Amino acid sequence: MYAERIAGLKSSAIRDILKVTSRDGMISFAGGLPAPELFPLKEVSEATQRVLSKYGSSALQYTITEGLMPLREKIVQTLATGSTRLTLNHLIITQGSQQGLELIAKLYLDKGSVVFAENPSYLGALQAFRLFQAEIEPIATDDQGILPAALNNALKKQRPAFLYIMPNFQNPTGVSLSLERRREIVDISKNHDLLVVEDDPYGDIFFEGEKLPSLFTLGEGKNVIYLSTFSKTIAPGLRVAFAAANDEIAGKLAMLKQGTDLQTNTLGQYIVNEYLESGLLLEHLRKLRETYRSRRDLMLSAMNRHFPSTVTWNCPGGGMFLWVTMPKNWDAKEILLQCIEHNVAFVPGQEFFPDGSGRNTMRMNFSNASLQNIEAGIKRMGEVLKKLF
Repeated sequence: MYAERIAGLKSSAIRDILKVTSRDGMISFAGGLPAPELFPLKEVSEATQRVLSKYGSSALQYTITEGLMPLREKIVQTLATGSTRLTLNHLIITQGSQQGLELIAKLYLDKGSVVFAENPSYLGALQAFRLFQAEIEPIATDDQGILPAALNNALKKQRPAFLYIMPNFQNPTGVSLSLERRREIVDISKNHDLLVVEDDPYGDIFFEGEKLPSLFTLGEGKNVIYLSTFSKTIAPGLRVAFAAANDEIAGKLAMLKQGTDLQTNTLGQYIVNEYLESGLLLEHLRKLRETYRSRRDLMLSAMNRHFPSTVTWNCPGGGMFLWVTMPKNWDAKEILLQCIEHNVAFVPGQEFFPDGSGRNTMRMNFSNASLQNIEAGIKRMGEVLKKLF
């Protein structure tokens, strides 16, 4: 009755956990959600009124598949690519970055196609690729991101459809790819004619230093499809994101989008465009970075005070997540069940590993919890961990 590819379809473990965490009294570090109290409600409301006043019914009408031209022009101007000049033909607006991943899967993947991905990697991407019956080949990582030597070794054995990578404050680990490794990955992609899918939803949420150049920028727009979104920097409900690539790839993605949803919602695009024109994004980003950094710092401090000494964690330089590692014989899924009984939740890390490893790891979201809940939630988790082990 169903298509063959549906046989391997399963629900996201994260979505299943979120159903449990909605109950009263639950403190959740599970969802990958931005803080709703930081959404620019007043500014978006004012931008919406201006849009409807300036553009009238045009803001509620169909628009072209590639996306609203003024919005694409603004995005293109922000994507520095060295000597390669970008035009509107290099970019399409998508219904969230997740749609970009699905369109790329439609374009490149057949049954049995191989995709290289970081181990661990973003679960939503793995789901999108597996729906098209791709085989995921995990590439080893460390605290500086994917290992170029491991990528080179994998390329000697087989040729993938593409490499999927999240270089900035990765979901789930919060790890960022070092500048040296970014250059190495770009060189490898050129030497092997390897297509790289660069997913960058968190790059503007950095807490220290400056934003590192994207692989798309370092590679001057060649061999790289770059995905980013306004979901983390403005609001996810707008569902406005984009994909940048060479004009041939961007054109084919647009054709695939025609058969998927015709276009990204017109009003949402106009609102984002108007908000960008207002010049308020930079100040909003400053507020996001300041708030998320304080929440990260408190979570790190609370874990240091409440977790057993056998548990370790990293300190991400931005984004929304940090990564916890427990002794190898510990099972995060079993610990989650105990934590839920104490009204606190996280995401077990194993789901993010293409090779099924990582049963002793967990992803912790710090962006969508108040300082009070971070302190209380980490204390509850610490009590569970100390009681069990």
